[in-house]
Amino acid sequence: MTDGAGGISRRTTLKLAGAAAALTMLRPFAWAEGKSGLHGLSIFGDLKYPPDFKHFDYVNPDAPKGGTMRFSVPYWVFNQNPQTFNTLNSFVQKGDSPPRMGLVFDTLMASAADEPDAVYGLLTESVAVSDDGNVFTFALREEARFHDGSRLTAEDVAFSLHVLKEKGHPNISQVLREFVAAKALDPTTVELTLSGKQSRDLIFTLVGLPIFSKAYYSTRDFEASTLEPPLGSGAYKVGSVDAGRTVNFVRVADYWGTALPVNVGFNNFDVIRIDFFRDRQIAFEAFKKGDTTYREEFTSKAWATEYDFPAIKAGKVKKYLVPEEARPDIQAWYPNGRRSKFSDPRTREAMGLCFDFEWTNRNIFYDAYQRGQSYFEKSDFAAEGLPSAEEVALLEPFRGQLPEEVFAAPVPTPKSDGSGRDRKLLRRASELLTEAGWKNDGGVLKDARGEAFTAEFLIDDDVFTRSLSPYVANLKAVGIDASIRLVDPTQYNVRVNDFDFDVVMNRVSLEATPLDGLDLFYGSEAADKPGTYNLAGIKDPVLDALIAKVPAVQSRAELVTLIRAMDRILRARHYAIPNWTQPNHRVAHWDIFGWPAVKPDYAFTPELTWWFDKDRATEIGMAG
Repeated sequence: MTDGAGGISRRTTLKLAGAAAALTMLRPFAWAEGKSGLHGLSIFGDLKYPPDFKHFDYVNPDAPKGGTMRFSVPYWVFNQNPQTFNTLNSFVQKGDSPPRMGLVFDTLMASAADEPDAVYGLLTESVAVSDDGNVFTFALREEARFHDGSRLTAEDVAFSLHVLKEKGHPNISQVLREFVAAKALDPTTVELTLSGKQSRDLIFTLVGLPIFSKAYYSTRDFEASTLEPPLGSGAYKVGSVDAGRTVNFVRVADYWGTALPVNVGFNNFDVIRIDFFRDRQIAFEAFKKGDTTYREEFTSKAWATEYDFPAIKAGKVKKYLVPEEARPDIQAWYPNGRRSKFSDPRTREAMGLCFDFEWTNRNIFYDAYQRGQSYFEKSDFAAEGLPSAEEVALLEPFRGQLPEEVFAAPVPTPKSDGSGRDRKLLRRASELLTEAGWKNDGGVLKDARGEAFTAEFLIDDDVFTRSLSPYVANLKAVGIDASIRLVDPTQYNVRVNDFDFDVVMNRVSLEATPLDGLDLFYGSEAADKPGTYNLAGIKDPVLDALIAKVPAVQSRAELVTLIRAMDRILRARHYAIPNWTQPNHRVAHWDIFGWPAVKPDYAFTPELTWWFDKDRATEIGMAG
C-alpha cells in the first residue's frame, strides 16, 4: 500500500503500555472453562473456540510440511531492519536485527487472527484470574522444551518478563510499567501480578512476549549485539546466516508444540529464508529471477507497469490483491513537534495544504490510492460526522483547551484541484504561516530571529523521492526551504530512534482493539523517550486525559467513543500529514505455494500459514 513505507503490525509491538487507571473489582475477560482453568482470554464477548478445539478455522490442518519460502519482509518491529542486519538480538534497542526473530521463541499464549482480542494457550495449559483482575496464574505445559532439550519452566517465564521490563526495547519496556512481578510458584506454575492501574489489555501483551532460557542468558549479556543464534523453544531456529544479506529460519523437526491446537496448520515450510536488499529495484530483480519466491509490492508504479516479465506471461508467477486487515491504520508524514519550527499547529496545517494528493495519485501512483483522513483509518474508531452525545460528554470538560473544530465534523485532509500547484490551497498555506509568525523575506520564510524555515524529509530509500519531490516543490513555493535527505538504513534507524529529524514518513497498523499502546503513539511521556512511536513529539494534556480513561472502558462501544474523540483532536491539531491508503495487499509469488481457503480479518502471515505445493512447483520447474 505504502509506496515505500513499511508497516508495524505485530501484536507484541502494538499492544503497548496504557495510562494508569484503577481496575478495582473489574472482571475484564470472557472465557470458557477448560479442564483445569481457562483455556483462553478475551477482552469483550465470548471466545470463539471452545476448550476442545482442534485448530483455528483459517488454517489448513492437513497442510504438508516441506520446501522453502524466500522473501523480503513487508513489515517489522522493535530494532528490526528489512534492509540489513548486524545482530540477532531483536528485543533491545541496540543494533539492527532481522525481522521474524519471534519465530524462534514460544509465548505463553497465541492470538487468534479471526477474533479481534482473543488468545489461547501455547506454553500455557490453563490460566486462572483473580477476582480483581490483577493476578494471573498460568499452568505451563510440562512437555515444553527449549531446542537443546532442556525443560522450559516457570523460572524462564519470570526471568523473561523481568528482563524485558528492565532491558528490553523501549516499545516493550514501556508496555510493562504496570507489570509488577512474575513469580515461579513451582516448575510449571507462574504467577503474574499487575499493579491495579493497568490497561485491561496489558495481560495480552505479556502473554505474547518471547520466553527466553534463564540458564542460557546466565552466561550472556541480554543487551549485547551478537550474531550467535539464540536458544529458543519455538517452531523455528536460526540456521545459516550471512550478516546483512540472508538469514534462514529452519523448522525444528521435533518441535515440542507441533500438535497444539494453536499450532496445527502453521509452520509448514522447512526453511523460511529472509533476504535483505538496500535497493528496491535489486530486490525486484531477485524476485523476477526466482531468487526470492514471494513479494508484497509497495510501489504503485512497479505494480502497474513492471509486472510483465517472462515468468508472469508464462503463468509461473501470480499477482493479485488480498484484502488488508480490519485494524486501525495510518500512514503519514510526521513533522517533529519537538523542534520549535513545527510546534504551531498552523504551521503543520500549512505544510499539509502543500501536498497535492490528487495530482500525485494520478501522475505518480496510477490512481492506486485514496487519501488518508483519520489516525484510525479502516476501522470504526475513525471519527465521522458531528460528535455523538457521548463524545461531547468526554470533550466538553476540556472545551477551553481545544480548537472549536473538535466539536464539529472531523477536520478533513485538503482536496486539491489536481493541477499539482493549487493556488487556492497554497494561498491559504501562506496565510496560516503568516499567522504562525513566519515572515517572508524575498521568498524565504524566516522566524523572529531571522532564521530560515527549513524542512528536511529524512528517508532511507530512494523510492520516496518520486512522491516527495513535487511536495517539496510546493513547500518551496510558499517559502519553506524543503529538502530530501537519503541516508543508509542503519543511520536512519538511529536518527529516528533519537528523534533526530525534521520530518519522517511512517505507517502504523494498530490492533483491532487498541486498548494498549495509545500513549506510546500519542502520550506526552513517550515524546521524550527515544525509540517510542511518538514521532510527532505530541504533548497534549487533553489526549493524555483521554488515554488515561482507556483502562476503565467496559465495552467496545465505549472504546470506540473514546478513540473517536481522540481522533478529532489529533486531526484538528494537525500532528501528522496523512498521505495515502488502499484496502489491499499487492501480492505476487512464484506458483509453488498452497494457501488456506479463508483469510482471517486480523492478520496476513503467508510465511506461517501457506505451504510448499510440490505439484505446482514441479509443473513450473521449481521443485528442487
